[in-house]
Parts: sequence; structure tokens; C-alpha cells
Amino acid sequence: MESLPKHPKQAEILVYSKSYCPYCVAAMNLLTQKGVAFSVVDVTSDREAYEKMLKIAAPRRTVPQIIVDNVCLGGFDDIKALDDEEKLETLLFPKGRN
Repeated sequence: MESLPKHPKQAEILVYSKSYCPYCVAAMNLLTQKGVAFSVVDVTSDREAYEKMLKIAAPRRTVPQIIVDNVCLGGFDDIKALDDEEKLETLLFPKGRN
């Protein structure tokens, strides 16, 4: 999945993903709907990247893992819950969107 162009006020967003993961697709779709750019690290066959993800996301071991400004928010269910509580926007755009 290709990301949108980066908004000048958005946080740095990194998604650890696997190629066959429907939750990864759902997480990236949600981020796209929120209008943010993100980088994707595919850990399907990259053990080194997966090990790095484990350190950042501990104790979580599953994908996706969404990292916003070096803070692990968790997976799709976690960011969906934040969005439902209207808290995700503030994390994605800490300085406001405008």
C-alpha cells in the first residue's frame, strides 16, 4: 500500500507489517483515511526488522505495530479504539492540522 504525501504538521508514523496480514491492511487504511503519510517496514521475511519491532513494541509480538513519534500505539484494534474515542487525531497531528 502506498502512503499519502506527508502533511507538514503530522507526526512521524511507522507501520510494522506482514504481507499477508488483514489487520495490517486495516491499520494502513485507517491511517490513510485520517490523511496521514506513513512508512511501512515489512517484516514478513526480514528477521532483523522483526527483532527491532519486538524491542520497540515489547511485550507485543504481533503485527501490525504502529509507531507514532517513537511511541508504540499497538496494533489495529488499539488505533481503532483511539479513533473511536477521538484521541487518534491528536496523536497523529500533535501540533494541530491547520
